Amino acid sequence: MDEFLDEMDDEQVDDLLQPEEGEDKTPQLYEHFRFVADRGQSLLRVDKFLVDRMFGATRNRIQSAADAGCIMANGKPVKSNYRVKPEDVVTIMMTRPPRTFEILPENIPIKIVYEDDDLLVVDKPAGLVVHPGHGNYTGTLVNALAWYLKDDPTYDPNDPALGLVHRIDKDTSGLLVVAKKPEAKANLSMQFFHKTTKREYRALVWGIVRDDEGRIEGNIGRNPRDRMQMTVFPEGDQGKTAVTHYSVLERLGYVTLVKCRLETGRTHQIRVHMKYIGHTLFNDERYGGNEILKGTTSSKYKQFVDNCFAICPRQALHAKTLGFVHPSTGEEMFFDSEIPADMTALIDKWRVYATTKEL
Repeated sequence: MDEFLDEMDDEQVDDLLQPEEGEDKTPQLYEHFRFVADRGQSLLRVDKFLVDRMFGATRNRIQSAADAGCIMANGKPVKSNYRVKPEDVVTIMMTRPPRTFEILPENIPIKIVYEDDDLLVVDKPAGLVVHPGHGNYTGTLVNALAWYLKDDPTYDPNDPALGLVHRIDKDTSGLLVVAKKPEAKANLSMQFFHKTTKREYRALVWGIVRDDEGRIEGNIGRNPRDRMQMTVFPEGDQGKTAVTHYSVLERLGYVTLVKCRLETGRTHQIRVHMKYIGHTLFNDERYGGNEILKGTTSSKYKQFVDNCFAICPRQALHAKTLGFVHPSTGEEMFFDSEIPADMTALIDKWRVYATTKEL
């Protein structure tokens, strides 16, 4: 459900949270959204808790939903001033059932780098949406997996107990693990929850990163000024805990190639954390990286950067490695993905520039 919510626009979410008038005083209620507070969640009003997690939802709309008895904590209706505690289960209930859609198999080529009876590992290309949502009900990785596994009688793409264990953004390339059995998904999900998986990314960022390595910590949540973005809340009273470790691989003129290791897995985490420390990902349109943020004012340099944008027309981010314990055998599994051609060409172009500096 979170995947669907992330793709909805402001009007759709606000409409969903608008209680319907003239309903029976004791109508049947349907669960639309469910959020589980982290173990380290500080006491926080439920309206603030939800507005940070619900794309496009205003605080006034959430308060109206609470007044109508549509917001519950641990199965009981609460008002908007209810303070969420660690591990609270917060749900939004409506008198109309949630919209459902069937995931249909589509013959979309995907690269499988490993497969057994329990799971498979996919190397996703940039540009492929991972999960169906508003505006993307077809043509996704989930549809491709449904086709790939269409002859497996035990795999139901519409069963939430199967399938993708985690996600990466549409324009991020790299590795994802998919569960073919409920036991495998439960086991792998717990590994992600307990932060025992090993994930490294490669990113090209604007500016010369000064320190050879570092640790970025800052809660991540929806940006209240731009609901299409996530942002860092340094005071820690909003958003979810997020930690990213980075190390410099190469300094290339006015950009830096970095390795990022995720300790947590929040929406847009690397993109938001690197911008937070002043190093927006190269060509990350959503966070301003598609502008010239460092360099000279010469027309030749501008043309060079425009050519770089054309070579890699997306944020320069690749999920390069993925490690976890196999849910059945207990074996340590580790996978490595080559940096795709668009990012490789981009890095090479900056490498030449850093050597010659003719622009």
